[in-house]
Amino acid sequence: MNGNAIISLGLGLQEPWKITGQTLDTEKTPHELRLEVSAERGAKYPCPECGAMCNAHDFITKTWRHLNFFQHHCYVTAPVPRVRCLEHGVKQIKVPWARPGSKFTLLFEEAAILLTMQMPVSVCAGLLEIDDKMLWRIIGFHVNRAMAGIDLSQLKAFAVDETSARREHRYVTVFTDQDRKTRPVAFAVPGKGKETIKAFKNHLESHGGAAGNVRDVVSDMSGPFLAGIGQHFGNARKTVDWFHAVQLFTKALDQTRRLEAKTAKLPTATRWAVLKSGNLTEKQENALSELQRMNLHTASAWRVKKMLRWVRLAATPQAAKWRMTNFLSVASELAASSPLLAPVRKALATVQKHRQAILARWESGYSNARAESLNGIFQAANRLLKK
Repeated sequence: MNGNAIISLGLGLQEPWKITGQTLDTEKTPHELRLEVSAERGAKYPCPECGAMCNAHDFITKTWRHLNFFQHHCYVTAPVPRVRCLEHGVKQIKVPWARPGSKFTLLFEEAAILLTMQMPVSVCAGLLEIDDKMLWRIIGFHVNRAMAGIDLSQLKAFAVDETSARREHRYVTVFTDQDRKTRPVAFAVPGKGKETIKAFKNHLESHGGAAGNVRDVVSDMSGPFLAGIGQHFGNARKTVDWFHAVQLFTKALDQTRRLEAKTAKLPTATRWAVLKSGNLTEKQENALSELQRMNLHTASAWRVKKMLRWVRLAATPQAAKWRMTNFLSVASELAASSPLLAPVRKALATVQKHRQAILARWESGYSNARAESLNGIFQAANRLLKK
């Protein structure tokens, strides 16, 4: 097999196309390998509408960027004909190595998409040595084509969560199908709040789904989210993810610690002793013991958070309801003694307000853990982009 045959195989060339020339321009940096592709005079080409073999009407020379040939940039140039079809008239044909309208070969675009699945777009663009706007256009085409063919007719439960897209309080809200094992993302839209829920409903119904078929929705305790779910997915059971309940008391505990640190000397290593959920160092264990001996308010806030973990371990919905009732009663007594525990009282009031939705997790079995893990990926990408 000669060199032209190998390159033809790599490009996926089919009759009547063949490699008819190649040049290496060493005057440019990086060097450019240019492959000339053409067909013999008088060759016929398939009509893009019906596939009938037709004569060429005229030609226009086009060039596409291909995968690098070793360290050299590689370009494919070909005279692309328009054909005259007896049924459809004059039509531009489709070449087998590139999609219509693209300046890149299919293999180049495939490699680009695979890279962007693993790293930020700006990094990929640097590796491919193209402008990142060009790469975004490639991504946009393939994402839109994939989204156009997505089937959401079986979607019965989804989780919704927002993540910051960049600075200046810009957000992206992500919707994940709770029952899909792979590729769970069903939709993503700029912004956050009630309007994103409406946008998802429209997207769902335009892809074979129905809002009335959704039985469970998982979200945080955001008022706009919950209002949007109630308005657009009225048949769905609302589940507040447990992570957000824990987050409430983690923040309340840290706020109490900061307030108390202004008026009392807290033991060394207190901060991480009360915030960590396990694997404490010896210093942190000693700090916890000292906090409790001193009867500090930070210790009371820590006990409340520890009791919340006890609720989480309930084995049945009935046990969870009983534990939640006891948690709210005992925690309210622990947090009633001082202004320093105001953040804990506020967290308890929020849990009381959303109690039914928090307990729904024992019925639905759903959480937005997958959405949170995807947010971690998005944030890692954003950090790399900002470097």
